Amino acid sequence: MYSHIMVGANDIEESRKFYDAILGELGAKPGVANPNDKGHMRYLYFHEGSIFVITQPINNEPASHGNGCTIGFKADSTEQVDAWHKAGLKNGGKAIEDPPGVRGEAPISFYLAYLEDPTGNKICSMHSL
Repeated sequence: MYSHIMVGANDIEESRKFYDAILGELGAKPGVANPNDKGHMRYLYFHEGSIFVITQPINNEPASHGNGCTIGFKADSTEQVDAWHKAGLKNGGKAIEDPPGVRGEAPISFYLAYLEDPTGNKICSMHSL
């Protein structure tokens, strides 16, 4: 549905470690370094036709997160969501909201886990039930 999602990172290497870990749990390979022509580092993650990017802001201002924004990553199972959450906590993420678990009621229910990344972006892993 989207071509790519990009988030800013204040400590690009800390964020790379975090996203390598959590996206690896979903089957993605480690981020590919992609510095731009002005020397700002980016890491690109390619998985199942989607692209996720972390970047140093090109305006040289601090990266910040959007209040009310969430980026969701698709998972194939509840176990994969749990592994994603655990990897995030071990690599600089912060647990937010409720612990991983079922949200909603049939026929619209999901197994979700939420984290804040090292820059404060709200991210989620979701398995549709």
